[in-house]
Amino acid sequence: MPESPVTLHTEVLDQYQRFSLYNSPFVAHDDGRAIDLYPEGETAPSPVAGEIVDVKRVRAPPKAYAAEHDWLVLVDTGEYVARILHVDPTVEPGDSVGFGDPLGRLVRAGFFAPWVPNHVHLEFRDSGVDHYRASGSERLTVAVDVEPLPWDGTGTVVETGDTWARLDEPAHPAPGERFVGLANGLGAGSDAGVLDGGLSHYDSGGLLFGHDGSRVAVAGNEVGTARGRNVDWHDVDVLANGDPVTGIALFCARDSFGVKLVGEAVDLTVGEAVTVSVVDHSSP
Repeated sequence: MPESPVTLHTEVLDQYQRFSLYNSPFVAHDDGRAIDLYPEGETAPSPVAGEIVDVKRVRAPPKAYAAEHDWLVLVDTGEYVARILHVDPTVEPGDSVGFGDPLGRLVRAGFFAPWVPNHVHLEFRDSGVDHYRASGSERLTVAVDVEPLPWDGTGTVVETGDTWARLDEPAHPAPGERFVGLANGLGAGSDAGVLDGGLSHYDSGGLLFGHDGSRVAVAGNEVGTARGRNVDWHDVDVLANGDPVTGIALFCARDSFGVKLVGEAVDLTVGEAVTVSVVDHSSP
């Protein structure tokens, strides 16, 4: 029988400013089996309702910008066991939580890159499987409308960090009202689908709400083909004003939008006009 994905509804997603199923290099996100949820502020609202069954401190990959340890919180929802990471919990086994209840403070963990903001990582496991190993979670789907925003590859820098810069385009047409994401450049209108993942610093990404077999493009260049919802990126480089950067972070957002360029080599300033190109790696 085909696998039935776990569906995340608006009561979960509307607690957060952004979400991504694919913007991670870790195995838990393969095939969109985990989701990263970005709240406003440093307190993590619970994405599930249920009973806390375990809280476990785990060693995180050593990174200069990150904490030495992370936490795994397991919640029995009645149907699945939810795995939650990147939260220093104020809950303990036996506690009951509801949607939106505070779980604790977000942890800046070495499991994610320096340009990734703090977030809540969420997966679901059947009750009869190992809840502690890295893989084995259920496939996820999101039951929320996400508007695909077309983009011509240009914009002006409106925000920067040490390893990233965000452009003003494509702009969110109604911040706070609905989720938006970057449209597949080879799609049309509401059927374009929305791109998710790290182009191309992670091996694969996703095309949400698109069509199996769709060719996928960003900034005028084809970057992959959808296999179901998954996209294996072509061997491409991302350039900002002709200079290479690590890539483009792709996600769905309802607070604000604009393409986010990431990497140690990002050297852009607020107010600078930028043209982004995505070229074949073999190009001179």
